[in-house]
Amino acid sequence: MARRKSFSTDDIRTNRKLSGLNQQEFWSRFGITQSGGSRYKSGRNIPLPAAMLIWLRESDCITDKDLATALKKVRKNK
Repeated sequence: MARRKSFSTDDIRTNRKLSGLNQQEFWSRFGITQSGGSRYKSGRNIPLPAAMLIWLRESDCITDKDLATALKKVRKNK
């Protein structure tokens, strides 16, 4: 069973720091710029697709490799 982490904008920062990633490294995994991630941290609502990806990653349901592969495929098909 996947480990559960809390999911709120406050906890995203804590989870990011625990993973040893800077803001750019953390947000780029989800196709989000560092400045976009900073806006979410400041109170702007995270779009549902991004929130779902973050929750899935933080819950260990998908890996960084899964995210990188998906991002590559989506960018290739644009």
